[in-house]
Amino acid sequence: MRLIVQPDAGVVPVVQAIRKAKRAIDVCVFRLDLAEIERALMAAVQRGVRVRALIAHSNRGGEARLRKLEQRLLAGGVTVSRTADDLLRYHAKYMIADDVLHVFGFNFTKLDILRSRSFAVSTRDRRALAEAARLFEADATRQEYKPASSNLVVSPETSRTALTAFLKGARRELAIYDTRLNDVAILKVLKGLAARGVRIRVIGAIKKGCEGVDIRTLEAIRLHVRAIVRDGTRVFVGSQSLRKEELGSRREVGLLVNNPTVTRKVLQVFEQDWLDAASSDAAPAQEKQDDAVA
Repeated sequence: MRLIVQPDAGVVPVVQAIRKAKRAIDVCVFRLDLAEIERALMAAVQRGVRVRALIAHSNRGGEARLRKLEQRLLAGGVTVSRTADDLLRYHAKYMIADDVLHVFGFNFTKLDILRSRSFAVSTRDRRALAEAARLFEADATRQEYKPASSNLVVSPETSRTALTAFLKGARRELAIYDTRLNDVAILKVLKGLAARGVRIRVIGAIKKGCEGVDIRTLEAIRLHVRAIVRDGTRVFVGSQSLRKEELGSRREVGLLVNNPTVTRKVLQVFEQDWLDAASSDAAPAQEKQDDAVA
């Protein structure tokens, strides 16, 4: 398993993952404005790799760019599908390259990759890989997705149950990156954990605050990541914030990770960001900005 930390890693790991593919690439796109990634996908087609791109039917302020992206990819030999419009938003960012699943917390954009704190994880876990493949096929063909058991967390089908259970499993501490944590049921879980002595820290914003939870705002760098470290032993990385819409009415994808090295590294980054962050009860300006370009 591999962790990508942005903006430290930049675009290189994503391009390398595409270049390593020998058979097939399935990629889900919400935003893409980096020419290096676009060129890498087209180059993969030229060397005989089957490349399929599933592109969001819309995003805020970027529909025209999405349609132009579709046209360029089609011209480059990529098989392009457009998501349905039954959900509020198709916001998932992931890629299957041969036998590796890459789950991204960031879009393929200059803003997310070069100027924002975010993460991605890559895994060969067979069950997660198979589940991601089933999800891609269902969304690309606009069929119903029926989840099976795995560490893949998919909104709206499994995320509320999976992430609630993940949070409730905390015994000592939770370290959370989230720009817009406001789901009532999740806040109730956090309050209960805090009352039992679990230390809870959030870098980002809780819309109405939460008793017993320490909140700080990351000011030196834009915050785009959604991640939760539990007791220093497990971590969640994905595209969904802990808010009602992203848990219940949007397509979001994340991964629950048991790998000690990956978990330790995410926590190290969190601890440094915590030291650099400013204390705050909420960060409405960041929340609004992040929502506009999520």
